[in-house]
Amino acid sequence: MIKTFVILMLVAIFASLFSALVFLFKNHGHSTRTARALTWRIGLSLTLFLLLMAGFYFGIIPPEGISAIR
Repeated sequence: MIKTFVILMLVAIFASLFSALVFLFKNHGHSTRTARALTWRIGLSLTLFLLLMAGFYFGIIPPEGISAIR
């Protein structure tokens, strides 16, 4: 379950990054949608990082890492 969540978060981060690239080329850099997409990417990245740190701290993720979870 944790692995699936991490993979889904990474997919969402890359989707946000790709959408920012599309907005950048489509509007030649004169769009607030590019900045909004990059802001979402930063927010998703920070959320994933904090959740992984909290999972490690509370013992949900073992010290061996996510690959040790079955």
